[in-house]
Amino acid sequence: MQHPISIEPPIHRTVHAAFVVNGERHEVAIAPHTTLLELLRETLGLTGTKHGCELGECGTCTVLVDGVPILSCLALAVAYRERAIETVEGMAHGHTLHPLQEAFAELGAAQCGYCTPGFLLAARALLDANPHPSRAEIASALSGNLCRCTGYLKIFEAVEMAAERCERCEQKGERRGSESVGQSVSESETARTSNALPPESGPTTHNP
Repeated sequence: MQHPISIEPPIHRTVHAAFVVNGERHEVAIAPHTTLLELLRETLGLTGTKHGCELGECGTCTVLVDGVPILSCLALAVAYRERAIETVEGMAHGHTLHPLQEAFAELGAAQCGYCTPGFLLAARALLDANPHPSRAEIASALSGNLCRCTGYLKIFEAVEMAAERCERCEQKGERRGSESVGQSVSESETARTSNALPPESGPTTHNP
């Protein structure tokens, strides 16, 4: 006599983990097999990262982890706990777009836009590591990202434009920094001089 076969229901395990995405910490419970792409889109609602081939061939799902581009469709989320993850949503500062985002928009480097987040983040990693890339270095850095709308030329030109703008911003920042230092030294000298003078009679007005 055969005994009936009992089928046990599948065990749904979850892992409690913390992730740092775009500077914000998130504590979530996910299945161990959840990919980083699924975590970002489905759990955290960051849909700027796109589903593409899910084979690691198109680059559409590119995100940055500790500043390095990775393919989130092939990465298990639990392997990136407590790491610095950046998606396209984290590129802008408030209402100010990153120079790469501005250049892509101005030059028409984004057409349908589906692959654009991956290109932006790959280009961001390139400029962070190499602020003055050649055309060949740009092409090499973006070679893992596919676009079916453009001929890549506008994308390369946008990265070059962003590199030029970043350089100008850095130069302006250095000049402002030097002016601030000079102003601080001047104010310090004035304060020391004022302290060395005898007090005058009557009220003294201090400029804020």
